[in-house]
Amino acid sequence: MELASGSGQTPAAAAPASGWRARCAQLENLLVVFCLAAMVLLPLIEALLRTLFKTGIAAAASLVQHCCLILGMIGGAIAARDQRLLSLSTLSSALKGRAKASASLVSCGFAAAISVVLCLASWRFMLDEKTGGDQIAYGLRVWMVVAFMPLGFGLIALRLIWHSSSRRGWRGGAALLAAAIVCAGICLPTAPAKLVLPGIALLLLATILGAPVFAALGGAAVIFFWGKSQPLTVLPIDHYDLVVNPTLPTIPLFTLAGYLLAEGGASKRLVRVCQALVGHLPGGPAIATALACAFFTSFTGASGVTILALGGLLMPVLVASRYSERAALGLITGAGSLGLLFPPCLPLILYGIIANVQIQKMFVGGILPGVLLVVLTAVLGIWQGPKVGQASRLPRQPGSSSEGTGEMTVPSFTWREAGIAIWAAKWELLLPVVALVALFGGFATTLEAAAITAFYAFVVEVFIYRDLRILKDLPRVMTECALLVGGVLLILGVALGLTGYFVYAEVPDKLAALAQGSIHSRWVFLLALNLFLLVVGCLMDIFSAIIVVVPLIVPLGAAFGVNPVHLGIIFLANLELGFLTPPVGMNLFLSSYRFNKPMTEVTRAVLPMLAILLGGVLLITYIPWLTTWLPTMAAN
Repeated sequence: MELASGSGQTPAAAAPASGWRARCAQLENLLVVFCLAAMVLLPLIEALLRTLFKTGIAAAASLVQHCCLILGMIGGAIAARDQRLLSLSTLSSALKGRAKASASLVSCGFAAAISVVLCLASWRFMLDEKTGGDQIAYGLRVWMVVAFMPLGFGLIALRLIWHSSSRRGWRGGAALLAAAIVCAGICLPTAPAKLVLPGIALLLLATILGAPVFAALGGAAVIFFWGKSQPLTVLPIDHYDLVVNPTLPTIPLFTLAGYLLAEGGASKRLVRVCQALVGHLPGGPAIATALACAFFTSFTGASGVTILALGGLLMPVLVASRYSERAALGLITGAGSLGLLFPPCLPLILYGIIANVQIQKMFVGGILPGVLLVVLTAVLGIWQGPKVGQASRLPRQPGSSSEGTGEMTVPSFTWREAGIAIWAAKWELLLPVVALVALFGGFATTLEAAAITAFYAFVVEVFIYRDLRILKDLPRVMTECALLVGGVLLILGVALGLTGYFVYAEVPDKLAALAQGSIHSRWVFLLALNLFLLVVGCLMDIFSAIIVVVPLIVPLGAAFGVNPVHLGIIFLANLELGFLTPPVGMNLFLSSYRFNKPMTEVTRAVLPMLAILLGGVLLITYIPWLTTWLPTMAAN
């Protein structure tokens, strides 16, 4: 499942806060809005000063990176506050009564214990930084920002216990369980190595019962390092190093641009453009669905945002065009993840950071494979659509150039309607151009390009279209974006700790040696890699998989001579299938929530989409030039 309204977990209805809790929530919201605003404005001012006056802001990049750390920790705390931390298990939703309460007690108690351990380790890290006295700029010291790590983990622990039950007694039980686990880790006389397997068993149980993903990954890292008697401060250090990576702040900035589009009126305007351009074609509704979803997901980085933003628009369009309800459900659910290979999508950036591959190459390398998957989706939509002799026109959107109520049909393509639709959406259609020119134009860094894109989206939605109001809407949109980003960064930070343990245990080297000893063909290796990644996609969300699995497969790819960009696109294309694959297919949960359909019905609906995208993944795998041709041309 995803977190936030766009990255996956079904949004829970949180009880309205009152009193001091309401004031605390307002302070948190204000803080993340300030951090996001600073992350947009500082790179813009830096680029402007450098261009006009050959000067800049002292340590601007470092300030943005540390704003990203604050955003991640407080955003994660907000996700815990609103009960929207990512969880892989759906068992709790199937339980009732005392069984449900017991599952919540165990899962929340265990997750709170892991949060407390990470809070204590972060406190120790903060004290070490305070002793070192490193300065960021303008008197701001590193330890002052690092202090948000124990604060964030502490808030998460408290909120996990608070939300474990609506009853005070059950909350007390969760708190006692968390305290018992922490005390056991500190005080038990038994050698830690002997308790690793029982600890992992308890972790697995808590995960099955609904513990958040960050607790599962962070708990595994804690248990493994504790079993080796290694200091746990390595976990917050890894978390800090990841979040203040020079490129990582581009993730919240591009995500903010996508959220501004989703919360404004962009969805209606872009769907109308797709209707006008392809609605007259056979399967036009499916082609429009694929194009609109790919555009949105490429900026939000989260297919859940796409399903929630466009689902209500596209489902009536498809059904009115005589698609069966099952076919429409499958197309929208599957198309939600299509934009993951297009720049500037979040997984492309994250993969480049973790695999140490130039992000611009990942952006260019994903274009043709992404187009291939969109085309295959359109082909499936044409096949599933009305047969020859049946009308398959898209219903005209309300507010189009012709009068209508949404029930009228478009008899044929008209230049007038296409021109009106494109002109109405011209500023949003220019957003990819702005992003790509900023990225590849040579006048801005990757961080500055992300800031330019976010600022452009802000200007378009607030001042040009006026779909969003600065005081009423913008803080809400920025807080929602921070919730998503914070939940993701929380997972990434603790997952890097688990990756650090794998490196410490020399797991990547051992896997590479094993693979080279048993597999002697690159093509057989690629087949085995696809099978492995399909299993990973069934069991892990894409963000966790990038952090944990990528360091394991990069040495394998190098050993078999696979181009690093090609390896990355293979990885992401496979994980894209994970959005549709039970038991943790994020789009399945979001579609079930959005359209109020049982999970079994959604799963059956996406099977044709899953099959055709699997064929696309195999084509991407075994036709390397689909990925490598454009990066080679760009380099020349």
